[in-house]
Amino acid sequence: MGEIKVLIIEDEKKIAAALKTGLEEQGFYVMVAYDGAGGEKLFNNYHFDLVILDINLPDMNGFALSRIIRQKEAEMPILMLTALGTVEDKVEGFEAGADDYVVKPFAFKELLARIRSLLRRTIQGISLGNILRIADLEINLDSKEVRRSGNKISLTAKEFQLLEYLVRNKNKVVSRADIANRVWDIGFDTGTNVIDVYINFLRKKVDKDHSVKLIHTQIGMGYIMKEG
Repeated sequence: MGEIKVLIIEDEKKIAAALKTGLEEQGFYVMVAYDGAGGEKLFNNYHFDLVILDINLPDMNGFALSRIIRQKEAEMPILMLTALGTVEDKVEGFEAGADDYVVKPFAFKELLARIRSLLRRTIQGISLGNILRIADLEINLDSKEVRRSGNKISLTAKEFQLLEYLVRNKNKVVSRADIANRVWDIGFDTGTNVIDVYINFLRKKVDKDHSVKLIHTQIGMGYIMKEG
């Protein structure tokens, strides 16, 4: 697999040092920045496999930096760290492009498990035996590669999770509450449109250039993945 490179952007130096030491003991190569500008500079100058990003940074909040990173590398795994644990904070993090969210204080073992889960999406050998299909859409669950009509579709981790959930439930209507619980691991809040936003992201990537649409809205009920 080679050495996995992780960028930590965290202004609390004790936490940053503990994370760096812990990850290096697990065989990761780690670089650290203590503010948003420094983190953005390192991200632009080096290759990384994953970014661990604190929200409350002194010069630029993590939401803004996450959007910058996501614009530059659409598939970069981003794990947010924060002392803010409300549903609203998590939704804002996901809307800013985060793939996962860990609330301080946290156990290092939990963080490590989340990191490994995110990395499985981008660093893994390709297997042909674990594939989901609907029409000409194909999802390889091992390599985390998505193709339609043979053309690769670039998805973030959260977009991939949403698409996988829809395809696993193809021809069934899934409600927004189902999606919130299974994909975002949050209770559904009728005041947020994060699910609709992500459905629209998927439609642009999966359906936009195809005459046969796969993602459909059932008004008042939710969404369904089906042919035509």
